[in-house]
This record gives sequence, C-alpha cells and structure tokens, in this order.
Amino acid sequence: MNNLFHDYKDFTDIYENLNLDDKNDLINNLKQLNRKLEKLKIQSLLNGETDDCNCFIEIHAGAGGTESQDWAEMLMRMYERFAEKNDYRCSVIDHQKGEEAGIKNTTLLISGFKSYGYLKKESGIHRLVRISPFDSNKRRHTSFSSVWVYPEIDENIELEINPKDLRIDTYRASGAGGQHVNKTDSAVRITHLKYNVVVQSQNERSQHRNRDTAMKMLKSRIYEIELDKKNEEKKKEESNKKEIGWGNQIRSYVLHPYKMVKDLRTNHQTSNAESVLDGSIFDFLEASLLDV
Repeated sequence: MNNLFHDYKDFTDIYENLNLDDKNDLINNLKQLNRKLEKLKIQSLLNGETDDCNCFIEIHAGAGGTESQDWAEMLMRMYERFAEKNDYRCSVIDHQKGEEAGIKNTTLLISGFKSYGYLKKESGIHRLVRISPFDSNKRRHTSFSSVWVYPEIDENIELEINPKDLRIDTYRASGAGGQHVNKTDSAVRITHLKYNVVVQSQNERSQHRNRDTAMKMLKSRIYEIELDKKNEEKKKEESNKKEIGWGNQIRSYVLHPYKMVKDLRTNHQTSNAESVLDGSIFDFLEASLLDV
C-alpha cells in the first residue's frame, strides 16, 4: 500500500511541474492508452470456440403487423450500417417483405474479424417506443422484434447430418435479384425433421448455391443446439434467472416522449438514438462483453 502511495505522489509531483500544454498532452495520451487497454481487454474475452466465426443474424417481426414489421426493417438496417461502418461484409441470405411496409423476417450473414464474438449477445427481444408513422392519430406505439445470432461454423468442424432427416423444398425467390426472380424455383428451404429447424436461402441466382448456403446455415443451427445440450445445466440456471419472451426485452429504443436507447442487462444507455439506429452500436456490444 505504501508503494502505491509513493507511486501516486511521484506521479502528482511530475504532473504539477509540467506546463499546461504538456499536461494536456499527457492527459490525452493517457486517455488513448486507456482506450487501447479496454480494446485489448475485450478482445481477450473473445476466446470462445466460435468467437472467431462469421455470424448469421435472424430478425423476426413480433405481433403487431405493420408496426413490428417496420421495426424489424429498422433493425435490419441498423446491423447493415454497423457492418458498413466497421469494415464487415453484410450479405442478405433471406428476406420476406411485410404486406404494407417493413419485413416479416430476414437473415443476414456478417463476415469479418470475430463478428460472432462481438455480436453474439445481440440475441433477444428488441423493443421500440415511438409515435407511429402509420397512425393518423399520431399515437405512441410499442413494437417488438426478435434477434437471434448464431455462428457460421468452420468447415473443419465435423457434423454429421442424416439426409433422411431432411425435407428440401424449392420455391420462387421474391424481391430484388434480376430476371430470374419469380421465373425459376431457385430459392431453397431445408427442414430438419428431428430438430424442427427450418432455414432458407434465396439470395443466390442458382438453386445449387442457395442449397449450399442453406445447408451451411442448417449445420450452424444444429451445432448451436448440440452445444446447448452440452451446457444444459448452465442453460437451466440461466433460464431460472430470466425466461426469454416478448415481455423480457434486452434493449429498449425510445423515440418518444424522449430519446434514449438502454440495454436492460448492462444499463448502458445513450440519448443519441438516431446514431444507434444508424449502426453505432459498438459501445453496447462492448458493454455486454464486459458484463461477465
């Protein structure tokens, strides 16, 4: 303890003898050093088996029709902008539009440095509070959408899938994609009958490539299920603390009567809601990683 006191005294003596410009330079250098140390600390936490993997992000609109579907599309844009701002590559694997506006669901593939490690804690329910642009009476509405993040497993990870457990359907792709859209059955949907897992891909131009992408997604989903089995006791403990459901959101985005985005697990928050919805979510990702 005495050594710490002497170190502190030496530092304060040095600081007091500096001129104002040198003091400002020292403070700025210490702040930069602290930010670098925080980055290193976070990267040291990304040491899980799949943290180095790319990741799939599934977004599903909740109950509420157009309101929730528009919110789901806002979340989709948020993750796309996050990828763009942080040198990640974002691909739309599957996309189902809403009847009037927004989307019913989508699947994104985020590729880049430890993308699953950084984004893995985005899984959960995201809640939006705003004055609805679809309500002529300008009333406040609350909307929910679910986000599920899972890793794109490495090709070196062996995982056996029995073809007898699969049902493979083809259908016509919808949305942007060129002349082949709505003319050929290029989109692929694969159902694993044993696990009741459904994946689909329609972004590629050929049925063969969509099938390969869907199989990769299926393997990733099943890999996660198998990991969950291995950690069953841990999962039970976590479920006792908090069941995942529409009433248990992980983050709230409030645009009215004030502006605030708050993560309900870490209490990290900001009043700059527009910036968050424009993809500036790294502070939230880092806060969730440090909350261990």
